[in-house]
Amino acid sequence: MNRIVKKVRTSLASKVIVSTVLLSLGVVWITGSALYSQLSAGVKQVNLETSLAEARSSFFNAQYQFLLVDGAQNSIITKTVQEIIISSTAVSLNQDRKSIFLSRFSTVTSSDLDIAAIDYSTVTDELDVSSFPAELRKRVQTSDLVEYEYATVSYNNRADAEVLIAGRRIAIPDSGNYEMYLVYSLTNQNTTLSLITNSLLVTGFALLFLIGLITWLVVRQVVKPVREAARIAQQFTEGDFSKRMQVESSDEIATLGNAFNDMALSLESQISRLENLSRVQQRFVSDVSHELRTPLTTLRMASEVIYGQREKFDPTIARSSELLVAQLDRFEGLLEDLLEISRFDAEVAVLEPIDFDLVSLIKRCSADLLSHEVGQQLVINIDHATEQVMIKADIRRVERIMRNLLSNALDHAEDMPVDVTIISTSTEVGVGVRDHGAGIEPSVLSRVFDRFWRADPSRARVRGGTGLGLSIALEDARLHNGELDAWGAPGFGAHFVMTLPRIAGEQISGRPIRSQPADYPQTT
Repeated sequence: MNRIVKKVRTSLASKVIVSTVLLSLGVVWITGSALYSQLSAGVKQVNLETSLAEARSSFFNAQYQFLLVDGAQNSIITKTVQEIIISSTAVSLNQDRKSIFLSRFSTVTSSDLDIAAIDYSTVTDELDVSSFPAELRKRVQTSDLVEYEYATVSYNNRADAEVLIAGRRIAIPDSGNYEMYLVYSLTNQNTTLSLITNSLLVTGFALLFLIGLITWLVVRQVVKPVREAARIAQQFTEGDFSKRMQVESSDEIATLGNAFNDMALSLESQISRLENLSRVQQRFVSDVSHELRTPLTTLRMASEVIYGQREKFDPTIARSSELLVAQLDRFEGLLEDLLEISRFDAEVAVLEPIDFDLVSLIKRCSADLLSHEVGQQLVINIDHATEQVMIKADIRRVERIMRNLLSNALDHAEDMPVDVTIISTSTEVGVGVRDHGAGIEPSVLSRVFDRFWRADPSRARVRGGTGLGLSIALEDARLHNGELDAWGAPGFGAHFVMTLPRIAGEQISGRPIRSQPADYPQTT
């Protein structure tokens, strides 16, 4: 059952066929029900009219025969009663079996005492007269018309049966008033209705099968090219842009195929052009970065010589030597970042995982960064539940992530403490770095990891970063199968959360630290 449901949910042809068959089933059911109602009503009406016409004829004939023998001898009357019973129960080829019930009224008047001993009451086919409807017998006894009713009567020699009972009051000479009933079996009628029902069911199922088959043939013509397009699109995602749809007609499907092929050709051309451009850009960045290292080394050596002799220079020249060294440091950092970015773009960055203590690494990074803060009272608070948090990861890349996050927090701390939280589970470890500075607008949070992007380019910066730190940190985290999340709000600072697996390359199952800090006011 589950396979059928899944097939219907994932297959357009199955959905169309099932929907069409179900809707057709409703239409066929309603039409068949209406047709059956009309046919069954017609059959019952014809059978009723035929039976009543025959019953009236039998009653009239019986009464006429009794009028002819009025005043005759009892033997003649008795013979007439027997002839009437035989003729009334005679069955033709197109009629059901009939039974007769003749019963004298249970009350006899004083003027009839001389004939009270003569009773022609008769019942055929071992009918159980106690099963006759009492209301019908009352109507027959008090009316001169033919009364009828459908009922279920009992027999002494066979099972109960549904019948049509027609009755009328008649008078037998020298005997009194009688109830005369003709009981018509409904076997033929029920057989006819059963035949109609079976015929309608067989016809309905055959019609549904044909509708389903026709729908399948029609849908197949439409679904086949759609499946072909999906298969080719899947090959596109795998990098094969040489496939095209086969167009063999000139209808709407052919128009779709031609448009799909044109789109595929355009995509192939655009992607090839972009891949070439990307390779050229990667090669350019890599080559430029490498080529700049040689003159940078020369400049570094020369600047160190000048910087070593700065005390002998004029104060203006000495300051210039200090600025030269500082900018060369930034230039060298930028080149390192560009080289690392080129490795990520070329997908040649590799991990060198080792076992180390994450808490010790964060403490070392914090102490190193605070030692470079001259004339500022900055504090980094580190909160960790255990003394050690051992992980297996690339220590160089993890240290670079932490230095980027801590440096970024110190840049925007605005003389407020920076809080570092370390929480570990059995499968992952989370590190949150929270500053309490100006914060970040939520609308720009999605761009904080973009290359060369800054929240406020005009803002004065103490160090002056390259704009690549957070981007490289995100790539380093994802290289471990980890993640880096950011949160910020104006006036509430920013919160960056690094989540890494305990063993590099494994999957993380959750976030030990939420990106939204607990001290941020919760909105209702």
